[in-house]
Amino acid sequence: MLVIVDMQARLLPHLDGAQRLTERAGTLLRAANLLDVPVLFTEQNPRGLGGTVESLPVDLRSAKVVEKHTFDATLEPAFVDALPPAPATLWVAGAEAHVCVLLTVLGVLRLGYRVEFVADAVASRRAADRAVAIERARQDGARLTTVETTIFGWMGSCRHPRFRDVLALIK
Repeated sequence: MLVIVDMQARLLPHLDGAQRLTERAGTLLRAANLLDVPVLFTEQNPRGLGGTVESLPVDLRSAKVVEKHTFDATLEPAFVDALPPAPATLWVAGAEAHVCVLLTVLGVLRLGYRVEFVADAVASRRAADRAVAIERARQDGARLTTVETTIFGWMGSCRHPRFRDVLALIK
């Protein structure tokens, strides 16, 4: 399952690298849609921060959206209920890397999930906070990965029937 944390309209403009984050998360989402990878979004206090940005290719028919008011999404029962059974692998991306993304990653690790921290699809207000979040996630048991590694891992082979469609997303 792909977990996209707090990619919200009033938060993104304040992030270092927000445009790159949106592009990388968009690529992940397009690939997830093509490859039937389930997607779960979180929205931190959407009344204050707005909903998920409209520029992301969200298929609301298949994606789940969980409203939360905790920084660690695992403290929201609706989030935990939306997850597949542990020890499934969760690919996690979003904002802010050092707050909601990291705390959610630590929470799902405690619940017994395997975590792939998509390092080129996270952002924070300050680059130093993002760097610390990536290192902390790694130290605590998340595996670091990138958007392209994730997508090629989901396909597994150049013989995948959607290979050409997915390859077009990356080029």
